Amino acid sequence: MPAPVLIIQTGDANPTLKDSYGGYAQQIGCAAGLCQSELQVVTVYEGQRPSCPRSYRAVFITGSPAMVTDKEDWSERTAEWLREAAELDTPMFGICYGHQLLTHAFGGEVGYNPAGRAAGTMHVKTLECCREDELLGVLPPEFPAHMLHMQSVLRPPPEAIVMARSPMDPHHVIKHKHNVYSTQFHPEFSPEFVRAHLHYYADIYRGCGIDAQALCEKVSDTPQSTGLLRRFLALHARH
Repeated sequence: MPAPVLIIQTGDANPTLKDSYGGYAQQIGCAAGLCQSELQVVTVYEGQRPSCPRSYRAVFITGSPAMVTDKEDWSERTAEWLREAAELDTPMFGICYGHQLLTHAFGGEVGYNPAGRAAGTMHVKTLECCREDELLGVLPPEFPAHMLHMQSVLRPPPEAIVMARSPMDPHHVIKHKHNVYSTQFHPEFSPEFVRAHLHYYADIYRGCGIDAQALCEKVSDTPQSTGLLRRFLALHARH
């Protein structure tokens, strides 16, 4: 049997949404085309720790309700593990919190997005450097993606390459090294999950001056971003 793909779970959906749509790790596994026997999920925010990075074909890092800037013990331990994994040339793909945690681990800066809270489906614009990239070169100049976040990357790590931007975030996709990528958007989320999230938290969004119902009406399919997880494994996972 090949080595498993690790999903580092840094948080999860609330129980109501999880019961209907699956947790973050389950959604990533599904979007990546993986069956349960190919996965190892390590719930770091509950104290679990992954094995040596050499134990895994590839690594995904989930989103989370937590904030990287809180520097929780489990989060800082995970950042240290990510640095070790990068040194061992482990393929990694970070999503939302995972995007921010990789940035923090590699010396960048994370904080509350000066443009405010992002939610719903927005368009991401690729930069010229994407054109020749093995993973991202298939993306069109502009594509829709799902977003649910308050913090973002304020300053990328010194060696990182910014590959795409969005209306609220100039550092939306980052290539940290040849086989380590991260996205602020959620390639694993379905339109149904995003609409359900917006409905569930409508009052909270209203308190932030955001009309969740109006955002729901703009939620759409995101085929280009959704396909990235399978493509990442096809190109970069260890055999």
